[in-house]
Amino acid sequence: MKQSGILIIGIILALVGYNCISPRNHRTITTTGECLTTAPRDRTAITMRVTTLDKNALKSMRDATSKIAEINTYLANLDVQTQTTEFNSYEKTEWNHTAQKSINMGTETTIAIEVSADNMDIIEQILNQFAGQPNIYVGNLQMFTSRETLQPIVQDCMSAAVENARARANALALGDKSRVGKLLAVSYGTTNNASAPNANYRLTSMAKAESMDAGAFGTLSAKDTNVSVSVSATFEIK
Repeated sequence: MKQSGILIIGIILALVGYNCISPRNHRTITTTGECLTTAPRDRTAITMRVTTLDKNALKSMRDATSKIAEINTYLANLDVQTQTTEFNSYEKTEWNHTAQKSINMGTETTIAIEVSADNMDIIEQILNQFAGQPNIYVGNLQMFTSRETLQPIVQDCMSAAVENARARANALALGDKSRVGKLLAVSYGTTNNASAPNANYRLTSMAKAESMDAGAFGTLSAKDTNVSVSVSATFEIK
């Protein structure tokens, strides 16, 4: 009987010891938060495309690369950023309805570069420089928000979204006469329309650049970039 009592006491002490060293289970609450803001569109971009066609494939490529080199030499003296977006050379054929067969037109080579600047006047200067020149085409005129401008705005919006989630969690916790503690976990998602092509001025020829007056350029910058951040945050309840 005495041994049984000692065994029971030992079991109780073991259970008490287990509870003392086990981690405390946190009471938590999970809420969502949002932030909506805008960012200025601080850069203008345009795609310049050189397209050449010749029966001699080598001459077609040489003519295209020579014209692009001329454009790049001019751009080197301007405050712009450039990147090659297309380089394509292929045998072009057209269907001849009279002969009822495909006719080899020669080799067509296309090289395209995207040019962007933080000043729309520079883009207009480029358009005027190459307006009307053969084999040069332009398209995708657009305003966009640069990464350097967008990143800090998104980061600030993320913080605001977390604070929005915390305010909601506090409101819910008050009903239980509790308060929200530290942030335990968070996930987020962002959306923005940083690049916005202007379909009204999608040009097919540099010769049309003359129709783009100051009012037309003003239309491009009329609307800022919309930035949206949503979070799901889990907080400790005290």
